[in-house]
Amino acid sequence: MAINNRRRFLQRAGMFSATAFLGALSQPAWSRNLEKALQDAAGIAPADLASEEDFWYYIQQSFTVSPGIINLNNGGVSPAPKTVQDAMKRYYDLCNEAPSYYMWRELDKGREPLRKNLATLAGCSPEEIAINRNSSEGLETIIFGLQLKAGDEVVAAKQDYPNMINAYKQREARDGIKVEWINLELPSEDENYLVSQYVKAFTSKTKVVHITHVINWNGQILPVKKIAAEAHKRGIEVVVDGAHSFAHFNFKIPDLDGDYFAASLHKWLYAPIGSGMLYVKKDKIKNLYPLFATSENPLKDDIRKFESLGTRPFFIEQAIGKAIEFHDMIGSERKEKRLHYLKNYWMERIRDVPKVKFNTSLHPKWGCAIGNVGIEGRKPGELDSFLLDKYKVHTVSITWENIVGVRVTPNVYTTTKNLDVLVDGITAFAKS
Repeated sequence: MAINNRRRFLQRAGMFSATAFLGALSQPAWSRNLEKALQDAAGIAPADLASEEDFWYYIQQSFTVSPGIINLNNGGVSPAPKTVQDAMKRYYDLCNEAPSYYMWRELDKGREPLRKNLATLAGCSPEEIAINRNSSEGLETIIFGLQLKAGDEVVAAKQDYPNMINAYKQREARDGIKVEWINLELPSEDENYLVSQYVKAFTSKTKVVHITHVINWNGQILPVKKIAAEAHKRGIEVVVDGAHSFAHFNFKIPDLDGDYFAASLHKWLYAPIGSGMLYVKKDKIKNLYPLFATSENPLKDDIRKFESLGTRPFFIEQAIGKAIEFHDMIGSERKEKRLHYLKNYWMERIRDVPKVKFNTSLHPKWGCAIGNVGIEGRKPGELDSFLLDKYKVHTVSITWENIVGVRVTPNVYTTTKNLDVLVDGITAFAKS
């Protein structure tokens, strides 16, 4: 479809305009082209824009992606756009002019405005947001900070992230709690099945349920709100692993009805590597111990007690602000529609290839960018190596519990031409 000239993008109150976002630059050709593309795309429905390659080509130009490799493992960590990279480098240079002065007296002043901007994106109060380094740090702050005692039970899934599984196992060994592990058959589009697997594991001793919003192995989206509602009926606290959901698709954290939530901002927000966010519902802050010792009162009612990390990379933290601007410039719904379109683009083209097995739903309620594919009779590592060696396509081999396949994760800078190469590679491998 052709893109017609329309009204300017992002002119509603409280949002960043393309001009404001790009104004700090010296306006190289790529940024001027992007600004024009954003103007032309205004008023086009996100679902229609998802397949408009001309528009997304200009988004691609915001990144410094390597021409020598097709990176389809953005689920591990995403590259940052140029503006975020430049901000981080600029802040790093500033820090090295006089570290103790510029870090603690200048850059640290930016934390409260950043907290406010993250809270706006998350849909919650700034007093519920702590800034840290990644989702593992945030979730382990919760796991080790919860006041659980011997005999208390936690419900979690075998398909959760290994760092979280190991953290609960450590609490089992150290504190005598008990973890009830459920085993999910995935992919699933059966909401009743997914909710019931958690509910059946609840007992009178269950104090906490741990829910991964998006299973990292295959991109399965879980019905967090429905599970949380059942948990709260029974007085059970809800921990949500949002590593792969925050800024991936359009939602607000309070929509999930969780008590605790953590995300890695270097995944779908495209912030610098080593940046994360922790959400703790206001009335839960007081009774949660911080992971790192803070003041003489670890049970104070202040979200900032979770930020006592010692000397930290201020240049990384402050560049998060540029990532928020970039996300807002594209728009959450546009981003979600494009990511889902890309996942379905490659999957639909190989669905009828013999021996191909999907481990991910194509339905937008149950999956977005992340896809997982297996080839009958072949090991995931074989396909992963074949794609890299023969087609220079970087994916990741997954063998975890009952999920066996290759995870493919495109991003907003991925083109359909990139995915055509992937399709050719998978097809050739399946027929070999």
